[in-house]
Amino acid sequence: MSGRDAHRHLTTLFSIVMVVIGLALIVRALSAGGGPFSIGVIMGLLFLAAGLGRMWVARSTR
Repeated sequence: MSGRDAHRHLTTLFSIVMVVIGLALIVRALSAGGGPFSIGVIMGLLFLAAGLGRMWVARSTR
């Protein structure tokens, strides 16, 4: 595996981790009684957007 392939795989892995963290933050905030504008939901959406954005950029630059 070349360095470029390793970088691509690690970027995808970290992007998936960010998406999972974002979803977990959203679920945790909502289950604790937070509303749609609570800090947990907003942070979860930001993590989700960052992870999906990283995946989209990584796939479009191939």
